[in-house]
Amino acid sequence: MASSSQPKCLVRGSINIDEFFALPHIVRPGETISSTSLTKRAGGKGANQAYAVARGGGAVDLDGCIGKDGEWVRGFLKEGGVSDGKLITLDDELTGRAIIQSASDGENSIVLHAGANYHLPSPLPSPNLQAYTHVLLQNEIPLQSTLSYLKASKQEGLISVFNPSPMLSPAQLREFPWDCLSWLIVNEGELFDLLDAFDESQTKKKKQQNLEELELEELKKRSTEGILNLHRNSYFSKDINIICTLGSKGILYSNPTSGSDDVGHLPAGKLVNPLKDTTGAGDCFAGYFVAGLMRGEGLEQVLKTCLTACAICVENQGAMESVPSRETVLSRLS
Repeated sequence: MASSSQPKCLVRGSINIDEFFALPHIVRPGETISSTSLTKRAGGKGANQAYAVARGGGAVDLDGCIGKDGEWVRGFLKEGGVSDGKLITLDDELTGRAIIQSASDGENSIVLHAGANYHLPSPLPSPNLQAYTHVLLQNEIPLQSTLSYLKASKQEGLISVFNPSPMLSPAQLREFPWDCLSWLIVNEGELFDLLDAFDESQTKKKKQQNLEELELEELKKRSTEGILNLHRNSYFSKDINIICTLGSKGILYSNPTSGSDDVGHLPAGKLVNPLKDTTGAGDCFAGYFVAGLMRGEGLEQVLKTCLTACAICVENQGAMESVPSRETVLSRLS
């Protein structure tokens, strides 16, 4: 484990080339519409979050794979402060792709092609995490690899953060080594996916519908109950700290390792400019969150900084390109 005076994060995750199709609205089933523009940008949840850690002021290495067509992505990451020493270029694979429908109202829809992200050496080596204090993981690479890094982080005593997006299957969620995890970051829909997966009764509640349409107090009530129920579940661990993002309604957070059983709420950061694109907000939050943990700041301060970073993020187009610098975030906070 790295010296506590020199915190460093390893992000093991995906690297994509994002292809943005600008559309008047998300395509409906059976519909064909023309895009008004096509833009290619660097992306992938692993790369996005690593970039956000760096923009948030944290030292970070990105561990992943690209094809030869993705060397420009490597360059972009390095310019943003991400170390590429663990980034491998494969000769016989294409860089992962994300086909993103970006609607005029700021909403988006994404189709993924794994490409080089699903490359695994055989046999799978044990991760060497001795140079790190924090590990940040998502779910756009083979689960086998994610689990190996999570278990290794537990053995080394690292702080581990998991953002399970795209969501795992119910069977994978029930078998997941939750006792290896320090922090879980989910949105309200993913929170209820977890609860559904852990419900072994034959009388499951219907999927929580139209959560985004609920008034704030009702959404907070349902999601708070969900977090408390998650901590009580035998599949889960009562010692995992949870952040549940609620989009424009802010976040809920539970920090049982601090000795508190309370679930707190913070409102979303205030927009100064019009909403443009929500694509990178979740990854911006995760990266800024880890950067704040690495500085040893108080939790509420870390979260307020994250929410302000996300507000600036959604005022701009793109994923990585929309992640603000720490100086910009601190300026708005002041």
